[in-house]
Amino acid sequence: MTVQQAEDSLGSLGPIWIDCPYPVATVGLARILEAEARVHTGRTPCKEDPSVVIFGVGGPEGLLEGLKRIRKQSPNALIIVFDLHLDLPLARTALRAGARGFVHAGMQPEQIVRAVKVALEGEIVAPRQLLEYLVSHDDDVVDFDTLSGRQREILDLLGEGLTNGQIARRLYLTESTIKQHLSAAYKALGVSNRTEAVTLVRNGD
Repeated sequence: MTVQQAEDSLGSLGPIWIDCPYPVATVGLARILEAEARVHTGRTPCKEDPSVVIFGVGGPEGLLEGLKRIRKQSPNALIIVFDLHLDLPLARTALRAGARGFVHAGMQPEQIVRAVKVALEGEIVAPRQLLEYLVSHDDDVVDFDTLSGRQREILDLLGEGLTNGQIARRLYLTESTIKQHLSAAYKALGVSNRTEAVTLVRNGD
């Protein structure tokens, strides 16, 4: 693909669906992209199959469920995750979970447009800082053998979408005990939240 074709690709391959929980960010993203493509905003997808979905995640806890929902609604679309801040752990988790890119509110408008175009060219879009982060955090192989049988069982149930309370009832344990097991599992895996833990376990299976 030539540079000119890349510049023209966005308008020809629209529309873009922006699914973001932040109203001001949604308006800003729409204004940035509407000169380049047909833009649809809202929780529900547009009538046309979008080429790109910009998914504004309201925090790491909703990332995996949000990606799953969007894939079900628009299975052929590329997904770019948007956040208000440059959250490198979130970016890493998003890319591991299958997103094709990560952008944030601190970027310049032209950088957002370029990120979408690059994603449409088939490349992964990620902050430059992410490479250094990956080098410093992903060079060690995760040893799942360090997890106890109970910890792995709880993580598997977490991956099914169960809450701590639901897991506690399923295993006949207290919710406090579930939290203790999860805290130990996070430490063993080198992650900071349930989203990263579930993603790591899924990739390791």
